Amino acid sequence: MAAAIAWLGDRSGHGCWGSPADLAIPLDDRGLLLADGLFETVLVEAGRAWLLAEHLERWQGSAALLGLPPPPGAATVESLLGAATARSGIGTALGSSGALRLNWSRGSTSRGIDLADNDEPRFWLQLSAIEPCFAPLRVIVSPTETRSATSLLSRCKSFAYGASIQARRQARAAGADDALLPSSAGGICCGTTANLLVWRGDSWITPPLSSGCLPGVMRRRALERGLVAEALIGEQDLLGAGAAWLINSLGCRPISHLGAVPLASCGQQPGQQPERFWRQLLLPDRPCG
Repeated sequence: MAAAIAWLGDRSGHGCWGSPADLAIPLDDRGLLLADGLFETVLVEAGRAWLLAEHLERWQGSAALLGLPPPPGAATVESLLGAATARSGIGTALGSSGALRLNWSRGSTSRGIDLADNDEPRFWLQLSAIEPCFAPLRVIVSPTETRSATSLLSRCKSFAYGASIQARRQARAAGADDALLPSSAGGICCGTTANLLVWRGDSWITPPLSSGCLPGVMRRRALERGLVAEALIGEQDLLGAGAAWLINSLGCRPISHLGAVPLASCGQQPGQQPERFWRQLLLPDRPCG
């Protein structure tokens, strides 16, 4: 795969290019010290950032929710993406895919958590070669980590991924690939880095945002198109489901086992293969009439 490329600068697009290992943020950056920042991960294929508008909308909304200055807009991001793909070749050739990570930190700070009136936010991005993933995976339910149903951070894609890291570590120690996170309000919420879809009866359901799950871009597309409905999901619902998938902007993976228990597969149902479903969500809405 092509080597990843990164850029570090300010919200107006002034900065410098380099490898992710060569560029560095200051040691007093709040994103580094306090996980005080936001990011978005965008699929890049055919030289295009798919669903970029939806990602930027969530980015802007999350910044407002957390009291961060507005992050860069589409013009700046698209210009930098064009330069990144030209420099790296990632996501341009046929069959080539990339993950564009956009990072927005509150910036440098003095010691402590108090906010300063003159904080200068910091923006950086990284474009890495990836392959969208649709392979089955085994999961457990984390015995310790949860998603808060009330926290503002649950509504945002923030830098604070400590709970997901610990849950993924627990899964690997148990011989699984990933973990599902319970909601503080009860029921199953999501995976460590993906939204949960469950085939129940004759339709797909996903936990509501009131569970504390991230308002995922692909989740939202599926809801808006009437392909998925919101409903509470318990562990028994999962065990009795026709299928269960974990979906995000970089893939859609069917769950094969919950712990040692195999789950049913929906892969044979027409129109319900994970990759086909996922790619359908990337396509623009059809005009009416």
